[in-house]
Amino acid sequence: MNRQIQIFDTTLRDGEQSPGYSMNKSEKLRLARQLERLGADVIEAGFPIASDGDFDTVKKIAETVTESSVAGLCRTRPIDIETAAKAVEKARKPRIHTFIATSDIHMKYKLCKTREEVVDSAVKAVELARSYCDDVEFSAEDASRSDPQFLYEIFEAAISAGATVINVPDTVGYALPWEFGELIKGIKENVSNIDDAVLSVHCHNDLGLAVANSLFAVQNGAEQVECTINGIGERAGNASLEEIVMAIETRKNNMNYSTGIRTKEIYPASQLLAQITGKGVQPNKAIVGDNAFAHEAGIHQHGVLKNPLCYEIMTPESVGLTCNKIVIGKHSGRFALGKKLEEMGYQLNKDELNTAYKSVTRLADKKKVVDDHDLISIMAMMRNQPAPEPQKIASGG
Repeated sequence: MNRQIQIFDTTLRDGEQSPGYSMNKSEKLRLARQLERLGADVIEAGFPIASDGDFDTVKKIAETVTESSVAGLCRTRPIDIETAAKAVEKARKPRIHTFIATSDIHMKYKLCKTREEVVDSAVKAVELARSYCDDVEFSAEDASRSDPQFLYEIFEAAISAGATVINVPDTVGYALPWEFGELIKGIKENVSNIDDAVLSVHCHNDLGLAVANSLFAVQNGAEQVECTINGIGERAGNASLEEIVMAIETRKNNMNYSTGIRTKEIYPASQLLAQITGKGVQPNKAIVGDNAFAHEAGIHQHGVLKNPLCYEIMTPESVGLTCNKIVIGKHSGRFALGKKLEEMGYQLNKDELNTAYKSVTRLADKKKVVDDHDLISIMAMMRNQPAPEPQKIASGG
Protein backbone atom coordinates (compact mmCIF):
# COMPACT_ATOMS: atom_id res chain seq x y z
CA MET A 1 0.00 0.00 0.00
CA ASN A 2 1.33 3.45 -0.96
CA ARG A 3 2.26 5.85 1.82
CA GLN A 4 0.33 9.12 1.37
CA ILE A 5 2.52 12.24 1.30
CA GLN A 6 0.78 15.46 2.24
CA ILE A 7 1.44 18.46 -0.02
CA PHE A 8 1.72 21.78 1.83
CA ASP A 9 1.65 24.61 -0.71
CA THR A 10 3.34 27.85 0.35
CA THR A 11 3.12 29.72 -2.98
CA LEU A 12 0.95 32.42 -1.37
CA ARG A 13 3.36 32.93 1.54
CA ASP A 14 6.98 31.94 0.86
CA GLY A 15 6.50 32.13 -2.90
CA GLU A 16 5.06 35.63 -2.73
CA GLN A 17 8.07 36.80 -0.70
CA SER A 18 10.33 36.47 -3.75
CA PRO A 19 11.05 39.77 -5.55
CA GLY A 20 8.48 40.60 -8.21
CA TYR A 21 5.91 38.03 -7.11
CA SER A 22 3.76 40.15 -4.81
CA MET A 23 0.02 39.53 -5.25
CA ASN A 24 -3.02 41.47 -4.14
CA LYS A 25 -6.03 40.05 -2.31
CA SER A 26 -8.13 39.13 -5.35
CA GLU A 27 -5.14 37.55 -7.11
CA LYS A 28 -4.27 35.44 -4.08
CA LEU A 29 -7.87 34.35 -3.77
CA ARG A 30 -7.94 33.24 -7.43
CA LEU A 31 -4.76 31.25 -6.95
CA ALA A 32 -6.02 29.76 -3.66
CA ARG A 33 -9.10 28.43 -5.46
CA GLN A 34 -6.85 26.84 -8.09
CA LEU A 35 -4.64 25.30 -5.38
CA GLU A 36 -7.79 23.81 -3.87
CA ARG A 37 -8.77 22.37 -7.27
CA LEU A 38 -5.22 21.04 -7.53
CA GLY A 39 -5.76 19.11 -4.31
CA ALA A 40 -3.17 20.73 -2.01
CA ASP A 41 -3.60 19.28 1.48
CA VAL A 42 -2.57 22.59 3.08
CA ILE A 43 -2.55 26.10 1.63
CA GLU A 44 -0.32 28.50 3.55
CA ALA A 45 -2.22 31.69 2.80
CA GLY A 46 0.18 34.26 4.23
CA PHE A 47 1.83 35.89 7.24
CA PRO A 48 -1.11 37.64 8.95
CA ILE A 49 0.96 39.90 11.25
CA ALA A 50 2.92 41.29 8.27
CA SER A 51 0.26 43.85 7.28
CA ASP A 52 -3.45 44.60 7.44
CA GLY A 53 -3.68 43.53 3.81
CA ASP A 54 -2.05 40.17 4.49
CA PHE A 55 -4.35 39.60 7.47
CA ASP A 56 -7.46 40.38 5.39
CA THR A 57 -6.25 38.12 2.57
CA VAL A 58 -5.59 35.15 4.86
CA LYS A 59 -8.98 35.72 6.51
CA LYS A 60 -10.78 35.78 3.13
CA ILE A 61 -9.01 32.63 1.90
CA ALA A 62 -9.83 30.89 5.19
CA GLU A 63 -13.51 31.76 4.73
CA THR A 64 -13.52 30.61 1.07
CA VAL A 65 -11.48 27.40 0.90
CA THR A 66 -13.25 24.28 2.15
CA GLU A 67 -11.29 21.23 0.95
CA SER A 68 -7.75 22.22 1.95
CA SER A 69 -6.43 23.21 5.36
CA VAL A 70 -5.60 26.92 5.51
CA ALA A 71 -2.49 27.93 7.46
CA GLY A 72 -1.28 31.26 8.73
CA LEU A 73 2.42 31.69 9.55
CA CYS A 74 3.58 33.38 12.75
CA ARG A 75 6.66 33.82 14.87
CA THR A 76 6.59 32.57 18.46
CA ARG A 77 5.50 36.01 19.73
CA PRO A 78 2.04 35.98 21.37
CA ILE A 79 0.77 38.87 19.21
CA ASP A 80 1.77 36.97 16.05
CA ILE A 81 -0.03 33.83 17.20
CA GLU A 82 -3.17 35.67 18.26
CA THR A 83 -3.28 37.50 14.91
CA ALA A 84 -2.80 34.27 12.94
CA ALA A 85 -5.50 32.56 15.02
CA LYS A 86 -7.95 35.36 14.26
CA ALA A 87 -7.10 35.22 10.54
CA VAL A 88 -7.78 31.48 10.16
CA GLU A 89 -10.56 31.07 12.75
CA LYS A 90 -13.32 30.81 10.10
CA ALA A 91 -11.50 28.15 8.10
CA ARG A 92 -13.14 24.75 7.86
CA LYS A 93 -9.69 23.25 8.58
CA PRO A 94 -7.50 25.93 10.21
CA ARG A 95 -3.80 25.55 10.99
CA ILE A 96 -1.46 27.84 12.93
CA HIS A 97 2.16 27.55 11.80
CA THR A 98 4.69 28.96 14.24
CA PHE A 99 8.47 29.00 13.93
CA ILE A 100 11.71 29.97 15.62
CA ALA A 101 15.34 29.60 14.52
CA THR A 102 17.39 26.77 16.02
CA SER A 103 20.85 27.07 14.43
CA ASP A 104 23.63 28.48 16.59
CA ILE A 105 24.33 31.28 14.11
CA HIS A 106 20.68 32.42 14.11
CA MET A 107 20.25 32.08 17.87
CA LYS A 108 23.42 34.07 18.56
CA TYR A 109 23.21 36.84 15.98
CA LYS A 110 19.52 37.17 15.11
CA LEU A 111 17.61 36.09 18.21
CA CYS A 112 20.25 36.80 20.86
CA LYS A 113 18.80 33.87 22.82
CA THR A 114 20.21 30.79 24.50
CA ARG A 115 19.08 27.30 23.58
CA GLU A 116 17.03 27.13 26.77
CA GLU A 117 15.27 30.39 25.91
CA VAL A 118 14.49 29.16 22.38
CA VAL A 119 12.97 25.92 23.70
CA ASP A 120 10.91 27.90 26.20
CA SER A 121 9.65 30.24 23.44
CA ALA A 122 8.72 27.29 21.23
CA VAL A 123 6.82 25.49 24.00
CA LYS A 124 4.88 28.59 25.03
CA ALA A 125 4.05 29.41 21.41
CA VAL A 126 2.73 25.92 20.67
CA GLU A 127 0.68 25.88 23.88
CA LEU A 128 -0.86 29.26 23.03
CA ALA A 129 -1.55 28.22 19.44
CA ARG A 130 -3.23 25.00 20.65
CA SER A 131 -5.55 27.08 22.81
CA TYR A 132 -6.93 28.55 19.57
CA CYS A 133 -6.55 25.68 17.10
CA ASP A 134 -6.31 21.89 17.11
CA ASP A 135 -3.83 21.80 14.21
CA VAL A 136 -0.50 23.44 15.08
CA GLU A 137 2.69 23.19 13.07
CA PHE A 138 6.07 24.00 14.61
CA SER A 139 9.09 24.80 12.40
CA ALA A 140 12.75 24.93 13.44
CA GLU A 141 14.11 27.62 11.12
CA ASP A 142 17.54 26.77 9.65
CA ALA A 143 17.18 23.19 10.89
CA SER A 144 19.70 21.84 8.39
CA ARG A 145 22.46 23.93 10.04
CA SER A 146 21.28 23.16 13.57
CA ASP A 147 22.81 20.72 16.05
CA PRO A 148 20.77 17.51 15.55
CA GLN A 149 20.77 16.84 19.31
CA PHE A 150 19.18 20.24 19.88
CA LEU A 151 16.59 19.53 17.20
CA TYR A 152 15.65 16.28 18.95
CA GLU A 153 15.20 18.22 22.21
CA ILE A 154 13.10 21.08 20.83
CA PHE A 155 10.94 18.82 18.64
CA GLU A 156 10.17 16.53 21.57
CA ALA A 157 9.24 19.55 23.70
CA ALA A 158 7.06 21.04 20.92
CA ILE A 159 5.16 17.78 20.41
CA SER A 160 4.64 17.43 24.17
CA ALA A 161 3.26 20.98 24.14
CA GLY A 162 0.70 20.03 21.48
CA ALA A 163 2.34 20.40 18.04
CA THR A 164 0.62 18.17 15.49
CA VAL A 165 3.16 18.82 12.72
CA ILE A 166 6.94 19.16 13.07
CA ASN A 167 8.68 20.88 10.16
CA VAL A 168 12.38 20.61 9.27
CA PRO A 169 13.37 23.49 6.96
CA ASP A 170 16.53 23.67 4.87
CA THR A 171 16.05 27.42 5.09
CA VAL A 172 19.14 28.49 3.17
CA GLY A 173 19.34 25.55 0.78
CA TYR A 174 22.56 24.30 2.38
CA ALA A 175 21.89 20.57 2.73
CA LEU A 176 22.98 17.78 0.42
CA PRO A 177 20.35 15.12 -0.28
CA TRP A 178 22.02 12.23 1.55
CA GLU A 179 22.83 14.30 4.65
CA PHE A 180 19.31 15.77 4.72
CA GLY A 181 17.94 12.24 4.50
CA GLU A 182 20.15 11.25 7.43
CA LEU A 183 18.88 14.24 9.43
CA ILE A 184 15.27 13.12 8.90
CA LYS A 185 16.18 9.54 9.76
CA GLY A 186 17.86 10.75 12.96
CA ILE A 187 14.76 12.70 13.97
CA LYS A 188 12.57 9.65 13.38
CA GLU A 189 14.88 7.52 15.52
CA ASN A 190 15.68 9.94 18.34
CA VAL A 191 12.55 11.99 19.05
CA SER A 192 10.62 9.69 21.36
CA ASN A 193 7.17 11.10 20.58
CA ILE A 194 7.69 11.75 16.85
CA ASP A 195 4.87 9.34 15.96
CA ASP A 196 2.44 11.75 17.62
CA ALA A 197 3.09 14.34 14.91
CA VAL A 198 3.39 14.57 11.13
CA LEU A 199 7.02 15.03 10.08
CA SER A 200 7.38 17.73 7.42
CA VAL A 201 10.20 19.27 5.35
CA HIS A 202 10.63 22.65 3.67
CA CYS A 203 13.57 22.89 1.27
CA HIS A 204 15.09 25.86 -0.55
CA ASN A 205 16.87 25.68 -3.88
CA ASP A 206 20.07 27.70 -3.38
CA LEU A 207 22.19 24.77 -4.62
CA GLY A 208 19.50 23.46 -6.97
CA LEU A 209 18.80 20.54 -4.62
CA ALA A 210 15.42 21.39 -3.09
CA VAL A 211 13.47 18.64 -4.88
CA ALA A 212 16.21 16.05 -4.35
CA ASN A 213 16.41 16.95 -0.66
CA SER A 214 12.63 16.67 -0.32
CA LEU A 215 12.58 13.23 -1.95
CA PHE A 216 15.45 11.96 0.22
CA ALA A 217 13.49 13.23 3.23
CA VAL A 218 10.38 11.35 2.12
CA GLN A 219 12.48 8.24 1.63
CA ASN A 220 13.62 8.57 5.25
CA GLY A 221 10.21 9.10 6.81
CA ALA A 222 8.95 12.62 6.04
CA GLU A 223 5.16 12.65 5.62
CA GLN A 224 4.60 16.22 4.41
CA VAL A 225 6.47 18.26 1.82
CA GLU A 226 6.28 22.04 1.67
CA CYS A 227 6.65 23.42 -1.84
CA THR A 228 5.47 26.03 -4.35
CA ILE A 229 4.05 26.24 -7.86
CA ASN A 230 6.84 26.80 -10.40
CA GLY A 231 9.32 26.52 -7.50
CA ILE A 232 9.06 30.24 -6.68
CA GLY A 233 10.28 31.55 -3.34
CA GLU A 234 13.00 33.41 -1.48
CA ARG A 235 16.31 33.76 -3.37
CA ALA A 236 16.62 30.71 -5.70
CA GLY A 237 13.15 29.50 -4.75
CA ASN A 238 11.51 26.57 -2.99
CA ALA A 239 11.09 22.94 -3.88
CA SER A 240 8.85 22.77 -6.95
CA LEU A 241 5.45 21.21 -6.29
CA GLU A 242 5.07 19.93 -9.83
CA GLU A 243 8.49 18.26 -9.84
CA ILE A 244 7.97 16.50 -6.50
CA VAL A 245 4.47 15.32 -7.37
CA MET A 246 5.35 14.08 -10.86
CA ALA A 247 8.54 12.39 -9.65
CA ILE A 248 6.40 10.40 -7.20
CA GLU A 249 3.72 9.79 -9.82
CA THR A 250 6.11 8.79 -12.60
CA ARG A 251 8.45 6.61 -10.54
CA LYS A 252 5.94 4.51 -8.61
CA ASN A 253 8.06 1.51 -9.54
CA ASN A 254 10.78 2.90 -7.27
CA MET A 255 8.90 5.05 -4.74
CA ASN A 256 5.98 3.50 -2.91
CA TYR A 257 4.27 6.83 -2.21
CA SER A 258 1.30 8.79 -3.48
CA THR A 259 -0.17 12.29 -3.13
CA GLY A 260 -3.69 13.67 -3.34
CA ILE A 261 -2.74 16.08 -6.12
CA ARG A 262 -4.96 16.14 -9.21
CA THR A 263 -2.11 16.22 -11.68
CA LYS A 264 -4.19 17.54 -14.59
CA GLU A 265 -4.51 20.80 -12.63
CA ILE A 266 -0.71 21.31 -12.50
CA TYR A 267 -0.30 23.14 -15.80
CA PRO A 268 -3.36 25.37 -15.23
CA ALA A 269 -1.95 26.32 -11.79
CA SER A 270 1.45 27.11 -13.30
CA GLN A 271 -0.08 29.26 -16.03
CA LEU A 272 -2.38 31.09 -13.61
CA LEU A 273 0.57 32.01 -11.40
CA ALA A 274 2.52 33.25 -14.43
CA GLN A 275 -0.48 35.28 -15.59
CA ILE A 276 -1.08 36.86 -12.18
CA THR A 277 2.55 37.78 -11.51
CA GLY A 278 3.60 38.58 -15.07
CA LYS A 279 6.58 36.28 -14.55
CA GLY A 280 6.86 33.61 -17.21
CA VAL A 281 8.17 30.12 -16.61
CA GLN A 282 11.65 29.37 -17.92
CA PRO A 283 11.30 27.35 -21.16
CA ASN A 284 13.37 24.39 -19.89
CA LYS A 285 11.55 24.17 -16.54
CA ALA A 286 10.68 20.56 -15.77
CA ILE A 287 7.00 19.58 -16.15
CA VAL A 288 5.56 23.04 -16.93
CA GLY A 289 8.14 24.80 -19.12
CA ASP A 290 7.35 25.44 -22.80
CA ASN A 291 10.00 22.93 -23.83
CA ALA A 292 9.06 20.20 -21.36
CA PHE A 293 7.10 18.33 -24.05
CA ALA A 294 8.62 19.99 -27.13
CA HIS A 295 10.83 18.20 -29.64
CA GLU A 296 12.98 19.64 -32.43
CA ALA A 297 15.69 17.02 -33.02
CA GLY A 298 14.67 14.82 -35.94
CA ILE A 299 15.48 11.50 -34.28
CA HIS A 300 13.47 12.52 -31.21
CA GLN A 301 10.55 13.69 -33.31
CA HIS A 302 10.49 10.44 -35.24
CA GLY A 303 10.51 8.41 -32.01
CA VAL A 304 7.83 10.50 -30.31
CA LEU A 305 5.53 10.39 -33.32
CA LYS A 306 5.89 6.61 -33.49
CA ASN A 307 5.50 6.14 -29.73
CA PRO A 308 5.62 9.04 -27.22
CA LEU A 309 7.24 6.77 -24.62
CA CYS A 310 10.43 6.84 -26.70
CA TYR A 311 11.23 10.30 -25.33
CA GLU A 312 8.47 11.24 -22.88
CA ILE A 313 8.35 9.60 -19.46
CA MET A 314 4.93 11.09 -18.73
CA THR A 315 2.13 12.25 -21.00
CA PRO A 316 1.47 15.97 -21.53
CA GLU A 317 -2.20 15.23 -20.78
CA SER A 318 -1.28 13.95 -17.29
CA VAL A 319 -0.29 17.48 -16.19
CA GLY A 320 -3.06 19.33 -18.00
CA LEU A 321 -1.61 19.90 -21.47
CA THR A 322 -3.48 18.75 -24.56
CA CYS A 323 -0.51 17.30 -26.49
CA ASN A 324 3.24 17.42 -27.01
CA LYS A 325 4.76 20.01 -29.32
CA ILE A 326 6.72 19.21 -32.45
CA VAL A 327 8.96 22.20 -33.18
CA ILE A 328 10.08 22.61 -36.77
CA GLY A 329 13.66 23.85 -36.90
CA LYS A 330 17.02 22.99 -38.42
CA HIS A 331 17.26 19.81 -36.32
CA SER A 332 13.92 18.45 -37.50
CA GLY A 333 13.69 15.44 -39.76
CA ARG A 334 11.61 14.72 -42.85
CA PHE A 335 9.30 12.41 -40.94
CA ALA A 336 8.25 15.10 -38.46
CA LEU A 337 7.94 17.73 -41.20
CA GLY A 338 5.73 15.41 -43.23
CA LYS A 339 3.49 14.75 -40.21
CA LYS A 340 3.26 18.48 -39.48
CA LEU A 341 2.32 19.36 -43.05
CA GLU A 342 -0.18 16.51 -43.11
CA GLU A 343 -1.85 17.96 -39.99
CA MET A 344 -2.03 21.31 -41.83
CA GLY A 345 -3.88 19.67 -44.74
CA TYR A 346 -1.04 19.05 -47.21
CA GLN A 347 -0.51 15.68 -48.87
CA LEU A 348 3.06 15.44 -50.23
CA ASN A 349 4.81 12.79 -52.26
CA LYS A 350 8.43 11.91 -51.51
CA ASP A 351 9.93 14.44 -53.94
CA GLU A 352 7.70 17.26 -52.66
CA LEU A 353 8.65 16.44 -49.08
CA ASN A 354 12.36 16.54 -49.96
CA THR A 355 11.90 19.94 -51.63
CA ALA A 356 9.95 21.30 -48.64
CA TYR A 357 12.55 19.91 -46.24
CA LYS A 358 15.39 21.73 -48.03
CA SER A 359 13.44 25.01 -47.93
CA VAL A 360 12.68 24.54 -44.24
CA THR A 361 16.30 23.83 -43.26
CA ARG A 362 17.52 26.88 -45.24
CA LEU A 363 14.98 29.09 -43.50
CA ALA A 364 15.68 27.54 -40.08
CA ASP A 365 19.35 28.50 -40.38
CA LYS A 366 18.21 32.12 -40.50
CA LYS A 367 15.32 32.27 -38.01
CA LYS A 368 15.77 29.23 -35.69
CA VAL A 369 12.10 28.16 -35.51
CA VAL A 370 9.87 27.76 -38.55
CA ASP A 371 6.25 28.60 -37.70
CA ASP A 372 2.99 27.66 -39.42
CA HIS A 373 2.94 30.81 -41.54
CA ASP A 374 6.42 30.01 -42.83
CA LEU A 375 5.30 26.50 -43.79
CA ILE A 376 2.24 27.85 -45.60
CA SER A 377 4.45 30.30 -47.50
CA ILE A 378 6.89 27.55 -48.46
CA MET A 379 4.07 25.35 -49.74
CA ALA A 380 2.56 28.28 -51.67
CA MET A 381 5.91 28.95 -53.40
CA MET A 382 6.35 25.25 -54.20
CA ARG A 383 2.93 25.16 -55.83
CA ASN A 384 3.19 28.58 -57.48
CA GLN A 385 0.40 30.00 -55.37
CA PRO A 386 0.31 33.46 -53.74
CA ALA A 387 1.26 33.35 -50.07
CA PRO A 388 -1.70 34.28 -47.81
CA GLU A 389 -1.52 37.40 -45.68
CA PRO A 390 -0.28 36.68 -42.13
CA GLN A 391 -3.39 38.10 -40.50
CA LYS A 392 -5.65 35.86 -42.63
CA ILE A 393 -3.70 32.83 -41.54
CA ALA A 394 -3.98 33.85 -37.93
CA SER A 395 -7.75 34.34 -38.16
CA GLY A 396 -8.21 31.02 -39.94
CA GLY A 397 -6.07 29.03 -37.50
